[in-house]
Amino acid sequence: MTEKEASRGAKSRANGATDAVVIKKYANRRLYNTSTSSYVTLDFLSDMVKNGEDFVVYDAKSGDDITHSVLTQIIFEEESKGQSLLPIQFLRQLIQFYGDSLQRFVPSYLEMSMNAFSQNQDDLRHRMRGALESTPGYSMFEDGVRKNMELYNQAMKMFSPMTNLYGAAQTGPSPTDRGEDPGEINELKSQLAAMREKIDELEKKGG
Repeated sequence: MTEKEASRGAKSRANGATDAVVIKKYANRRLYNTSTSSYVTLDFLSDMVKNGEDFVVYDAKSGDDITHSVLTQIIFEEESKGQSLLPIQFLRQLIQFYGDSLQRFVPSYLEMSMNAFSQNQDDLRHRMRGALESTPGYSMFEDGVRKNMELYNQAMKMFSPMTNLYGAAQTGPSPTDRGEDPGEINELKSQLAAMREKIDELEKKGG
């Protein structure tokens, strides 16, 4: 490891990334895992993220920290697989903030919003399990979906150029005013019913 990498590594440790795996990226775009002395792929790094494993990526030649660009590349690869997570309107609004006077507030707000969503996902999973185990669980599932839609809509309002950054987080509008689409709830119901049918089929085959 170069002196520059060591300096950056010390900075990462100071920020709490004590167990971060060091990945080196070479000019041929190959990624080298220094902890296992083996080459890895973007899919491997994606799995590390999903498993909660921390890593940092350095340019093998310059020693620059390129973790941000590699994570962005992972997102691009995941989006190109057909299971898009980022709505088109969100991407358009995000692009509008590049070069905007509010650009420096965007990263911290996105991080705050995703942290809030992550904290709420355990409750959503619990409600989904209840819905799968018992048919009358639709109402609980809808409540969980509605809570997450409220959070998402608040985030979208914050990114709307026509909305004040500090006043957009006000609560209290009706579901219609929040822009919730009953069709989305119905679609989720249909997907849930299909999941239930598949589970029943698997249980019959297993029996």
